[in-house]
Parts: sequence; C-alpha cells; structure tokens
Amino acid sequence: MKGLPPSIFNDVIGPVMRGPSSSHSAASVRIARLARDLCGGDAERVLVEFDVHGSLPTTHKSQGSDMGLFGGLLGWEADDERLPESEAALAAAGVACEIRYVDLHDPHPNTYRLTVTRGGIEHHLVAISTGGGMITVESIDGCNVALFGDREVTLLDLASTATADVAKSTLERLPVDVVELATGGGGAAAMLVVQSQRPITDEEIEDAGLDSTFTRIRRLHPVLPVRSRPDVEVPFLHASELDAHGDVATQRLSDFALDYECARGGIDHDAVFAMTRRIRDIMRAGVDQGLAGTSYPDRILPQQSDRFAEMLQRGELLDGGILNQATLYVSALMEVKSSMGVIVAAPTAGSCATFPGTCLAAADAVDADEETTLRAMLAAGLIGIFVTTRSSFAAEVGGCQAETGAGAAMAAAALVELRQGPAKVALSAASHALQNVLGLVCDPIANRVEAPCLGRNITGAANALSCANIALAGYDHLVPLDQVLDAHREISENMARELRCTALGGLSITPASKAIEAKLCGNGDGGCGSCD
Repeated sequence: MKGLPPSIFNDVIGPVMRGPSSSHSAASVRIARLARDLCGGDAERVLVEFDVHGSLPTTHKSQGSDMGLFGGLLGWEADDERLPESEAALAAAGVACEIRYVDLHDPHPNTYRLTVTRGGIEHHLVAISTGGGMITVESIDGCNVALFGDREVTLLDLASTATADVAKSTLERLPVDVVELATGGGGAAAMLVVQSQRPITDEEIEDAGLDSTFTRIRRLHPVLPVRSRPDVEVPFLHASELDAHGDVATQRLSDFALDYECARGGIDHDAVFAMTRRIRDIMRAGVDQGLAGTSYPDRILPQQSDRFAEMLQRGELLDGGILNQATLYVSALMEVKSSMGVIVAAPTAGSCATFPGTCLAAADAVDADEETTLRAMLAAGLIGIFVTTRSSFAAEVGGCQAETGAGAAMAAAALVELRQGPAKVALSAASHALQNVLGLVCDPIANRVEAPCLGRNITGAANALSCANIALAGYDHLVPLDQVLDAHREISENMARELRCTALGGLSITPASKAIEAKLCGNGDGGCGSCD
C-alpha cells in the first residue's frame, strides 16, 4: 500500500494537541487509538516494546509517549484535557500496561510495538511515528500493511488464502477505495485490508456472500482530520514543479497552496480558509493564554514571557521591532506547551512557536487583514509540504534542523506573503532560512522539550525575519529549496544517533542538564526517561 500525498492540515499545520512532543505525545495517541480499535475496545493488558537502539527508551516518559499511549488506549483525543492524568486513568480502568526495552534493531528510531489483549485474545500492532504527529502502521498480527490513519479500515482475516482472489474481487464491487491482501512471515495468517470512506458493514459482507470467508472482522477508524480519497492527484509535490503550474514571479505562494490543498482534500477555497481560520484561532488563543500566565509543576523553566512583556512595554529592551513582538509570542506559546495547554504542532510540538509566533506577531505589526494572515499561514503550510515530501520534520530522524529549521523556513515564507511578495521570493526566503540551520542537533536539556527548544524557537523567528527581508531585497539564495532539502535529508542520515532527540549527547549530557534531570527524578515525578 502506498501513502497518498501529504496534506497541509494533516502533515504540516497540526495536530491540535497537548504535550511536549508531537512525535511522542500526539503520534502515540493516534497509534494507541488504532490499537484500541484493533481489539474492539478497552484492553485488559497491554505490552509496549521499544527498541533499545531507537530514540524511545530514553524519551518515552519525559517527552510524552507514555501519556499519549495511555490516553489513546482509553480512546481520548490528542487535545483531551485529561491527558496529564492518563496513566492513573488507565490503571483505574483496570488495564495492565507493561513497557519493555528489547534488542530489535528496528529501522526507524520511533517504532512502537503494541500487544493488546482483550477477551484473552492478543492483537499485535507495529507502527512508527514519522514526525509532527504523523504515523504509519506497518504490521498487524504479523501481516505487512501500510496504514496512515486517514481512512476507515476494515480488516478481514481469511479462513483460507485460497479464497483471497475471489473475496477481493467481490469486495471491490462495494463502495471501497482499495482492497489489498496482507501477508507476513513466521506463520502469520493472511487478511484482506479494505480502505474506504465509511466502514464496510457486516450486512454488506453477508449480502456479498462472504460471511463464511472470514474468521474475524475488525475496524480501525481514522485519526487524521483530512481524509484520503482514491486516486488523489495533486498539482505538484516539489518547489521546482511550481513553474509548470503557474507564474512564481507574479503569483503568491498562497495561490499555489490553495490549489494544492483543494486537490488533496477534495474541498474548495472556502473550506480551506475555514480550516486555516480555526487553526489561526487556536494559535491566537495560545498566545493569549501564555501572556495571561501559565504554570505546571513538572517543567524546567518558569514563566518568563511576563517579564519580557513588562520590559518591552516600559521601553527597557533594545529596539527589535517585529522581532521583539515575535519573541514575546514565541515565548508565550512555548510556555503553553510546557504547561500542557492546547497547541498546534506547526510543524511539530517542539517547534510549535517559531512559525505561529512569528507569523502572528508580524501580522499584528503590519495590521494585516484576516485573509492576508490566513494566506500567510497557507504559504507556510506549502513550504512544509515540500519539507515533508523530500525530508522529515522528526527530530529523531534529523535533529533540530528538522523541527525549528523547518519552522523557520515556513515562517520566512509567511512573512514574505504578509508583504505581498510573490512565490519566487517566498521560496527564496525559505531556502535562505533552512540553509542557516543545516546540521542543528536536537539535545534537550534534562530530557525535556523545553530547553534549548525555547531559545531555538526564538532564534528561528530571528532567522525567518532576516531571511524574509533579504529575500524581499533580492539577495541571492544560490541553492534552490529542493536542493537544500536534499542536503537536509542527507545531513539527517549522517547525523549521530546521540544528537537526534535521544538525550544521549550534546547539551543533554552536560553536568548541568544531568543535575536538573536527577532533581526531577528525585522529586518522584516519574518523568525521566534515562534515570530509571
């Protein structure tokens, strides 16, 4: 099964969530919700296995994988206000959960292996978190699949593989998108995997004369906001392809973004703007919440944006213009994230403030109207499409260049849009911004997504503002965005595991970082990954 083109609202500007890390907190919710569907409801026992060579053994507690898994197993959404208490709620529901570290050599560092038991029957699911809350389910009960949480899925266990071809052709006469045979090694039974816009009912299966063909029927429900449809075609997937679709020297990048998302989602411009407006409102509410004050016992940094706001208002800071306002907004959003408030991972939770804080601050500074602001967000979203198509947002794959680096490139394009610059200039700004952060590692202090994340989100804002201005002034970026993204991917592949959000290198292992981590573990918060 092949994944469909990314969506701005699935893959780039989203999910709406609580927690420190979209790769951990949001993705794990989605994986666990699918595991819950797999066993037909609340599990009795759950075994979670993480590869000792991956990123999760050292980060699953401190960066929210556990919280997300426990909430997802209860059927909660990624922005559920109860998520901080999910471990206690799962125990209260009588679900026994065990987490093991196993020598597996999984190819992807963010691999989740879940065994869920209900009614004495075990169900096995293997999935990966691919960055920004996106997931791929790779195996179910030993059968190889490729599911993304973007459609209704009906799993039909075959009584005999001899009936597979007939059953497949019969099912394809029903209102389905695709039917595929999934098999596996090691004696795994075969199943037909049906993806559709709505669940295939037992009655439809019976009416088709297939009720005795299958030994078991299970249904997985979508976990992404934008559903996929069969035969989706998008006008382009790479920045270099825009020339064939329009005039990058005169059209704005948001024009291309609108065309792209309308094609991807099967919706019109009004629907795209409506979805963007909802995201804008959540981001704006996050800024307001952060400025009003936040607190949370399990966090490293106290609220600091209030002091910055006071000094800015009194004129006691150096004149930074838009950058000072962006610093304030970025700080406020990061503090909301660290206090378990609702954020938009744009493109990730660890970089949830670079693009939103910078874009909103600049929009306020230039008194942009609503449509201009929404268009700026869409322009940023299209840059994110190019990033995720050629590289990755996941810090576990590419370090912080994958998170705040992408966020800065997105923000730079948004700022050009706010100044009515054409797509050519927005692409130049994004190229400049991403070039500036190639090789930036991810080394969270005390194994938390707070520092140096805050500083890197703020410097991402400075990077974006500078690059938008030099692009508007005609500075030559020299290397086209697609080629920068290819370098981004290559650097990710060569980056040491210790520097890719594992808390095993860089600032993470400094004496100061270890002292903070030990103090947190000593307080019995249960939040450290590497102090066990």
